[in-house]
Amino acid sequence: MRAGAISGRPSRDRERSGTAARRIDDSSWAFLLAGILMAMNAERDGRIPQDRLRNFSIIAHIDHGKTTLSDRLLELTHTIDARQMTSQVLDSMDLEREKGITIKARAVRLEYQAADGLTYGLNLIDTPGHVDFSYEVSRSLQACEGAILVVDATQGIEAQTLANVHMALRQNLTIIPVLNKIDLPSAQTDVVIEELESVLAIPREEVLLASAKDGTGVLEILEAIVARVPPPKGDPEAPVEGLIFDSHYDAYKGVVVYVRLAQGTLRQHDIIRLMGSGAEAELLELGFFRPQLVPVSELRAGDVGYVATGLKSVRDAQVGDTVTTLPRPAAHPLPGYQPAKTLVFAGIYPVVGADYPVLRDAMEKLHLNDASFSFEPESSVALGFGFRCGFLGLLHMEIVQERLEREFGQELIASAPSVEYRVVLINNQGLVTVDNPSKMPNAGEIEEIQEPWVKLSVVSPSNFIGTLMELATNRRGSFLGMEYLDPQRVLLTFELPLGEVIVDFYDQLKSRTQGYASMDYEEAGYRAANLVKVDVLVAGEPVDALSVIVHRDRAQPVGRELVHRLRGLIPRQMFEIAIQAAIGSTVIARESVAAMRKNVLAKCYGGDISRKKKLLEKQKEGKQRMKRVGSVEIPQEAFLAVLRMDDV
Repeated sequence: MRAGAISGRPSRDRERSGTAARRIDDSSWAFLLAGILMAMNAERDGRIPQDRLRNFSIIAHIDHGKTTLSDRLLELTHTIDARQMTSQVLDSMDLEREKGITIKARAVRLEYQAADGLTYGLNLIDTPGHVDFSYEVSRSLQACEGAILVVDATQGIEAQTLANVHMALRQNLTIIPVLNKIDLPSAQTDVVIEELESVLAIPREEVLLASAKDGTGVLEILEAIVARVPPPKGDPEAPVEGLIFDSHYDAYKGVVVYVRLAQGTLRQHDIIRLMGSGAEAELLELGFFRPQLVPVSELRAGDVGYVATGLKSVRDAQVGDTVTTLPRPAAHPLPGYQPAKTLVFAGIYPVVGADYPVLRDAMEKLHLNDASFSFEPESSVALGFGFRCGFLGLLHMEIVQERLEREFGQELIASAPSVEYRVVLINNQGLVTVDNPSKMPNAGEIEEIQEPWVKLSVVSPSNFIGTLMELATNRRGSFLGMEYLDPQRVLLTFELPLGEVIVDFYDQLKSRTQGYASMDYEEAGYRAANLVKVDVLVAGEPVDALSVIVHRDRAQPVGRELVHRLRGLIPRQMFEIAIQAAIGSTVIARESVAAMRKNVLAKCYGGDISRKKKLLEKQKEGKQRMKRVGSVEIPQEAFLAVLRMDDV
């Protein structure tokens, strides 16, 4: 019995040790499983490790396939369900779909399982390609470490391609060159690759061949992003520093800012502070773009996401500001963006004067979504109270006006566009900046007028060199140089006044080169010029919104053409309307809108001639009285006539 007890004790000990071992093994497996589940939950919540994050942008010339490539990336990473997939997913505005261009940069978070078996978080920012929206591109590149350069295999390097590449190189970004549309019969793959080598110094072996339309080569692009683009840097435990690169206004969440976190970790219900404006708020929500807003519990250093601040004042959150937290604020704000340089100015007025406060609110909300658009109050004798607005170009002006009308239900009148002039006053009285022709000082006070010039780059087939030279010369331009990109395509460089470029130069460029030429420009300073202000008088009253500043040599042709077009646009009244163009007190052109005339002699069928003379004399007196007290309504088409002075 004792022996059995003695002999049975080791067996019980072995059973206990085996049970303990199984418990240890079970706890180890449970701990390992919990770690795996936590990692899976973290990745499902978007919290992928920092070394597996990639922030990149897509840059290209207009219509080279950026948005189509974005669609394929969304499909292959299953970011959007196949049943919900449509073309131009990231072009959410109706204007973008109608015009076939990207207007607003859009961010989206992709999750891609690479060939190495790991899941990577890819933050993509799709950018515009038109020259007017280059500021959107610069903002996007600030939030990235890499850029995909898309080049059309049928068109090759264009002017905006060169501009975007130089912008990316200034930010020290890793560039992944992609030759798109290789499936088209007109694709010239070898020729364009040679262009990339000779013009941009991109090695041939780095160029990826793709067709975004049918998905060819898109997987190779994803692998190149993972392999070539470096992961973001930043300490998640440091004080929060987040750069605002875009924003929009939500009626329920207030101002929603788009941030790229450089340092620290943002969590739900943190108290944040915007270092530029000093505004403080409790976080309502934070998350990623997929591409819709998807909330998460936290954003870490290197992430690109959104933060719903709850702020109701749109002026509290500006693009380029730095987000930090109140308990552990950052020592210094991050270097923001260069402020957008406004090139084109125009007045925007409500059709109904009572809508002025509503228009002001609409412009504040639009400015939050488009930081390159600026405005300030002004008044016009002809149009009442409105705003003097600044734009990056004529297309930008058109887009802003259409967005105000569509998204905010405004009925607007826009004045003629103008650039910013510098007026040197006599007797060393100083320098005046004029962005509105109606504010031009009197001719007797002006010593010199300076206008902005730009350096213009044009990429065109070589057989259009002559017509482009003629176009630039007619616009007071000077030729700087010419460089052949290949035997058929040439890069021309000019210097022109900005006022000659903004109105219709791009349309003339396209029409004279059968649509093959492209252009890009940059500022080249101010230069003195012989400029005059041409005023338009309707029924003897100056209409300040129709005034233009032109070169003296073109003042008379412009004045004649302007009054001729206004004559056909201003409706007839019961009295004669005189339309005059004048420089100071000198009238240089005149047209008249004939009066509508009632046949007062219809009831006279014979009788004495004195009866007819009496009726005609009475009608004449009535017309003169109406002319003194009557008013002339000027339609919107009359203001648009100033935009279409292409044949002068």
